[in-house]
Amino acid sequence: MIEPRPAGFWIRALAALIDFAIFALVQFSLGYIGASAWGPDIEKSAAFKPMVTLFTVVFAGAYTTLLHALGGQTIGKMIVGVKVAAAAGEPPPLGTALLRYLAYFASAGIFTLGFVMAGLRHDKRALHDLIAGTRVERLPRAAPPAPAEPPPVPAQQSTAGAA
Repeated sequence: MIEPRPAGFWIRALAALIDFAIFALVQFSLGYIGASAWGPDIEKSAAFKPMVTLFTVVFAGAYTTLLHALGGQTIGKMIVGVKVAAAAGEPPPLGTALLRYLAYFASAGIFTLGFVMAGLRHDKRALHDLIAGTRVERLPRAAPPAPAEPPPVPAQQSTAGAA
């Protein structure tokens, strides 16, 4: 059995950056839909930007929690080839995935040192991994395909004594 390799800080940061780009796209889309539905004056409303931000945070929570619980990967993690795993290597259960998402705020709240821990610890676990009991692993690389055997060469038939 191949031992899983922990995913380090930089590959996790790249996955997060991809996911943040998705969140930004959702936030832009919500703002655009709101402005289209209620007119451009809605953007001047005091409640509009906080509402869009709230919906983006709810989307980010649902996106992260559900994708981690279903397969252990967000879109960013799929692209860079890492996954979140619980104790036995399976994707975390829904409650654990939600706890992990909520623990992101603890990781970010102390000058982002909770995230930096992934680069400093030998096991590459960040504060939110420790709180939720999860880890982030690199996906095993696929072995290169074995070369196909050449087809057998047919034996040559002798025609010397056939006259």
